[in-house]
Amino acid sequence: MAVVDQEKKEVNAKIVFYGPALSGKTTNIHFIYNKLKPEHRGELMTLSTKTHRTLFFDFLPVEVGEVKGYNTRFFLYTVPGQIFYNQIRKDILRDVDGIIFVADSQVKMKEDNIQSFKNLEENLAEDGRNLADIPQVIQYNKRDLADIQNLEDLHRQLNKYNAPFFEVVATQGTGVLNTLTTISK
Repeated sequence: MAVVDQEKKEVNAKIVFYGPALSGKTTNIHFIYNKLKPEHRGELMTLSTKTHRTLFFDFLPVEVGEVKGYNTRFFLYTVPGQIFYNQIRKDILRDVDGIIFVADSQVKMKEDNIQSFKNLEENLAEDGRNLADIPQVIQYNKRDLADIQNLEDLHRQLNKYNAPFFEVVATQGTGVLNTLTTISK
């Protein structure tokens, strides 16, 4: 649940971008960073390998401004896509308020998407939480590529909680801000 400080009139919420390796989580957060006015964003922290793969996580604080008399902030995180870093994924998920699952629409990524989604559910369950109880949005990313799955198949594989979804091309920003706006609500 979002942290509400009545005394300071602040609300802080944690949003995590989750998905398989190279699905576009970091691309999303970089696009958001570049679109926000400097006064509405903090420093983008990222730790990547030489091939630009996220090693630990990306982090971006976003100042939304005043909402119903409270200064509102979102803390955006990405998880590393590789299952090898599962403990880091678990740590980042702790106390999450909203999840954006970034699926790679390519046919060849079907099993990676399914495995990552199951991993998300398992990691939350280990922390005593259920994905059905957490606000979530699904992004079907890379919709501009040639060999992609149709939406019905992606829904059947990944959208068992009937979450809002967007067709996204994160490299162009298509659907990225719509996703963030929806999870923010």
